[in-house]
Amino acid sequence: MNRLSFIRRARDLGFSLEQVRELLTLSDDRSRSCSAIDAIATEHRLEIKRKIRDLQALKAELDNLIDQCCRGTVAECRIIETLSPGA
Repeated sequence: MNRLSFIRRARDLGFSLEQVRELLTLSDDRSRSCSAIDAIATEHRLEIKRKIRDLQALKAELDNLIDQCCRGTVAECRIIETLSPGA
């Protein structure tokens, strides 16, 4: 196994450096059960799902702000108004 390729691919999939380190350590013992590796991947998938939910909520909020825009002047801009302190 080419360690550098492994690291690149794991990082491309969004695994943290700590998770990559753990995966590499676990991969050294080829006869070991892969349950610990599955646990790391499952935890990572849950993190990704949470991030997706957070991003979807953020998108919905931005969609709402943009939809409220009357395309008038900056003084009337709902986006600027919402972003300003005290909104």
